[in-house]
Amino acid sequence: MNHQELPYERFLACGPGSLTNAELLAVILRTGTANVSATELARQVLTSRDPDNTGLSVLYDLTMKDLLAMKGIGEVKAVKLLCLSELSRRISMEKASEKLSFCCPEAVSDYYMELLRHEKQEKTFLLLLDNKMALIREILLTIGTVNSTLLSPRDIYIRALREGAVSIILLHNHPSGDPTPSRMDIEMTNQIWMAGRLLDIELADHLIIGDNCYVSMRESGYLETSDV
Repeated sequence: MNHQELPYERFLACGPGSLTNAELLAVILRTGTANVSATELARQVLTSRDPDNTGLSVLYDLTMKDLLAMKGIGEVKAVKLLCLSELSRRISMEKASEKLSFCCPEAVSDYYMELLRHEKQEKTFLLLLDNKMALIREILLTIGTVNSTLLSPRDIYIRALREGAVSIILLHNHPSGDPTPSRMDIEMTNQIWMAGRLLDIELADHLIIGDNCYVSMRESGYLETSDV
């Protein structure tokens, strides 16, 4: 076995920056199989979706079932890998939370980006805010299909009134990675915005999360008029 196949020793000698993605993962896996080194096993995990791509983001897509189906990956290794991807998400959200302001669409989108951009179904969150634009409560409203998520203005504002919210933000992801609002997104946003005006609860924004990109419905002008 050559020096390149000893990632743990290379880490100690040269630091983590000297390791490839596969070698870093091999340190986590610790062992391979009788015929496959830990580094090669890590490469197989990283290329399981695309043989030409060894990016770490594949870990967000792999489920327990996917991992256990791979030769050489048992329950312990699968749990380690899933914990690693969850740690990555939490680190990203913790870092984004340091500059989180609910008055700033970019900051809110950054905070929720890692949580939502890898999802295969639409998830819609309702953020309830007080008169200082501070978060009262975050509510997961719906888990929809990859095509659409139906929201009820009545249900949204019942929750907002119950919590004493002064304004709200809606936020959902597009699993395609493209955050461009659909016709349904626009119509639904306007219905919710108009209902909020009657109740004196402002729809401060509706944010759509894509793959490392977002659209603010307010910044895009969709909350300036009730016309669609």
